[in-house]
Amino acid sequence: MSDSISFRPMTEADLDAVLKIEYAAFSHPWTRGIFLDALKSYQIWLMFDGAQQVGHGVINVIIDEAHLLNITVKPENQGRGLGLRLLEKLMAEAYKLNGRECFLELRASNQSAYRLYERFGFNEIGRRRDYYPMAGGREDALVMACTLFDE
Repeated sequence: MSDSISFRPMTEADLDAVLKIEYAAFSHPWTRGIFLDALKSYQIWLMFDGAQQVGHGVINVIIDEAHLLNITVKPENQGRGLGLRLLEKLMAEAYKLNGRECFLELRASNQSAYRLYERFGFNEIGRRRDYYPMAGGREDALVMACTLFDE
């Protein structure tokens, strides 16, 4: 699989394909407007397996602090190690932009994402109460952090 994985920055022309994956993957996906704003301010990377777009991720670096804002793998491509490949790419890009520490939030119920971040080297450092909308209420976010190193 590894030889067929590639990455490139997102452009506005990619928006429909990105939204299709985003809406398939999440109960509360990012909207078209959020992605359009993100394209102006953040780095958005697309991941391909051969010619097929299988995921995307969004990072923001302010001075030396990186924030992972979104990481998404197409549901039918999950469970194959692609999330880790995408995370490694995003963290390498954050490091190139002088990011030395990365922070992220995730839903407290998202155990597969938690395991992915832990495997990469993230540690849980806090909790934000009622951070995420969910059916019938709100859900806590776990806050995780990781020191970034040159590969």
